[in-house]
Amino acid sequence: MIVLKAAATYFAIVFGVGFLLGPIRVLWLEPRLGKTLAVLCETPFLLAAMIVAARWLAKRLGLIGDRRLLAVMGVVALLFQQLADLALGIALRGITPAEQLAAFATPAGFVYAAALIAFAVMPLVVNR
Repeated sequence: MIVLKAAATYFAIVFGVGFLLGPIRVLWLEPRLGKTLAVLCETPFLLAAMIVAARWLAKRLGLIGDRRLLAVMGVVALLFQQLADLALGIALRGITPAEQLAAFATPAGFVYAAALIAFAVMPLVVNR
């Protein structure tokens, strides 16, 4: 149960940061810089949120040193993130699941995919 709490909290923190940065990226940076550069500008802030959240939660919930629980934390948080991303893409932007999947084949999508991988493995990486 503790790992589910850790995953949900990790997801909520990082997704919250992304939710705050998203409008800045979409409405301000993308028109000026293009999608790929806009995503590249946003990614360091998301990585910082991942590092801080993964370290803090593992310490607070006593998960440091348990590689299995840290791995589960990252994977479950990624599952939560993808479900939320899918739901918000449909609800707020009218993007179909197929369109969301196709976006991964773009340069901006590659950067986003790398950030998702980092999101999933960050609890393990920062808590060795």
